Amino acid sequence: MDRVLVTGGAGFIGSAVVRRLVGRGMRVVNLDKLAYSGSLQSLREVERAPGYRFVQGDIGNQQMVGALLAEERIEGILHLAAESHVDRSIDGPAAFVETNVIGTFRLLETALTYWRTLTGDARTRFRFHHVSTDEVFGDLPFDQGTFTETTPYAPSSPYSATKAASDHLVRAWHATYGLPVVLSNCSNNYGPYHFPEKLIPLVILNALEGRPLPVYGRGENVRDWLYVDDHAAALEVVLTRGAVGESYNVGGRAERTNLQVVEAICALLDERVPLTSGRSRRSLIQFVDDRPGHDRRYAIDPAKIERELGWRAEQSFESGLARTVDWYLGSDWWWKPIRDGKYGGERLGTAG
Repeated sequence: MDRVLVTGGAGFIGSAVVRRLVGRGMRVVNLDKLAYSGSLQSLREVERAPGYRFVQGDIGNQQMVGALLAEERIEGILHLAAESHVDRSIDGPAAFVETNVIGTFRLLETALTYWRTLTGDARTRFRFHHVSTDEVFGDLPFDQGTFTETTPYAPSSPYSATKAASDHLVRAWHATYGLPVVLSNCSNNYGPYHFPEKLIPLVILNALEGRPLPVYGRGENVRDWLYVDDHAAALEVVLTRGAVGESYNVGGRAERTNLQVVEAICALLDERVPLTSGRSRRSLIQFVDDRPGHDRRYAIDPAKIERELGWRAEQSFESGLARTVDWYLGSDWWWKPIRDGKYGGERLGTAG
């Protein structure tokens, strides 16, 4: 597969995928409407690459997307465009329904129309890869169970409900119309270029500045953490080698409580840039009221993708977190304009 359309390629995971695929010599067309969390600054290293093209636009614009697919002779769609922040979905679910459900529906319709025009090898090679989340599976007990590809869906938030709906649409377009799809559901990503409202970058930047670190509940909620470049490698494997109609769970085998994550960040920053007061940054942690519908634990079993496609996360949580902290320490050119211009002070949200 040489010609790929990435939707949402200016976002956190999308930009990592674009950087990877361009670096591997693919023709990559990045379609992104540049909503609040999308940044072309995340693509500086590939923006002049001969195999890269950026198009600003909405996945719901079927005429534009259809023309783009035909013009570029696209062989695969890697669909990452989505609203993804749980707290935002609680405050304003309509945008999540519009993008994650209606947007995916319209993109599927456009992809199906295009695929039906293909013949021969081009028709056989084409794939629609839908990227989703482990949150569609709902809540796990603290002490047992993991999510597999056959775990029933039980979403708890408006965000996860809209992603679950889009997953069902993708499967239906395969079963009903024969569209060649693959799906993947990932655990919590972290790494460079992560928008500063999410847990790890929020804590890094608040802690760096000596601000309070508000943590939901007692910080006991558990997540499996996946370094974003490892995820980008998995997405390439699923897109190019995944079996049509199959789904693959992608996880880092790195479960941590939210409090453990926050404390690990504090320790790394205390080592690298100690506070002038000499205090540990753990003293900045403040426990706050939990958010509604906060799932206790997510845990991915990635055995299927490891066994069938040969992918495995390369970064441990410790190595990936150290890389991430070091990137933020050296990349205020990226995060400071976002932090100052859009999300000053406590508006950045709450950790965990």
